[in-house]
Amino acid sequence: MTDLLARLRVPLGFVLSSVVLWLARPTPRGLLLGAVVATAGEAIRVWAAGHLEKSREVTRSGPYQFTRHPLYLGSTIMGAGLAIASQSPWVALVILVYIVLTIGAAIRREEAFLRRTFGTAYDEYAGGRVDVHRRFSLERAMRNREYRAVLGLAVAFLLLWARGTFASL
Repeated sequence: MTDLLARLRVPLGFVLSSVVLWLARPTPRGLLLGAVVATAGEAIRVWAAGHLEKSREVTRSGPYQFTRHPLYLGSTIMGAGLAIASQSPWVALVILVYIVLTIGAAIRREEAFLRRTFGTAYDEYAGGRVDVHRRFSLERAMRNREYRAVLGLAVAFLLLWARGTFASL
């Protein structure tokens, strides 16, 4: 089940986004506060993607010095921002369940892959978060396709804004 949830987290997110949009009751203040929180989450993701050499090494620089899963941390913060913007306890519950199930599964799957692929190097990193310095690279973040998350977040807030603006018409 873990593997299935991890693999389906993106398509499941698209399906649940329609539920979130239907349940959302966004207000201008909620949208603004949610956008600030979600943007902070996306900033963490961009920072992480600008350091990540996916499947080539155990990345230890940038936000990986502080947490093993900064992309998932950023996604979780983005989810909190969307919940705030939606101004609905039902949306918050949907997002919470989605994050706990899918990101938890993705972390377990990813850690198993990293241990299989990098062995003791990953265990050393996980145990002590060894510091390695690498400069942030926007080109690396683009190569890691983080622009898709930026675009997705913008579309989500545009849809929430439309929901709040045109719901009463």
